[in-house]
Amino acid sequence: MAENPNSRPIITTESSPYLECGNSSTGTPWYDKESVLNLSKYLIFVEVILGLMVWALIASTEYFRFSPFGWVMFVTVFYWLLTLFLLIIKLARGQVRHIPWTTVVLIFNCTAALLYTSAAVVEATLVNQGVKGHHDFNCWAASTFFAFLVSLSYAGSAFFSYKSWHRGDE
Repeated sequence: MAENPNSRPIITTESSPYLECGNSSTGTPWYDKESVLNLSKYLIFVEVILGLMVWALIASTEYFRFSPFGWVMFVTVFYWLLTLFLLIIKLARGQVRHIPWTTVVLIFNCTAALLYTSAAVVEATLVNQGVKGHHDFNCWAASTFFAFLVSLSYAGSAFFSYKSWHRGDE
C-alpha cells in the first residue's frame, strides 16, 4: 500500500499472467495453446515407455497358458515396435517428402488406440485367471493398468493428429 497525501491508503494491484484465466469476450483461451501442442510431441515417449512395461510385465509370466494373451502380446509388441520406429524417424527427421505424414500418423494413432483398448479389455478379463497375490496375477493387474494408460495416450495422440491433419499441416 502506498500513502496518499489525503491520508487515505491507496491499494495497488497487479495481475500475474500465470493467474489469468482468459477472456471469453475476446476469445482468449485459459490455457497456453503452445504448451498443449507440445504435449502431443511427448506422448510418443509415454507410449514407448508404458508400452514396454505392458508387454514386459506380461512376458514375465506364464501367459502362454491362456490363448487370448496371444492377442494381447501381438498388439502390445507390434505397436511398441511401430511406435519405436516412428519415434526414430521423428528424431532423425528422416521423413520422406512424398509421404503424407499427418495422414499416416493419424491412421496409425487411431488404429493403435482402438486395438490397444481391445487388448486392454481382453487382458482385464483375464486377470482373474491368476491367483491373487501370485506373481502372474500381480503382473497381469499392473500390465492391465498400464495398457489402459497407453490406450489413453494413443487416443490423445490420435486427437492431436486429427487436429494437425484438419489444419492441413504436412
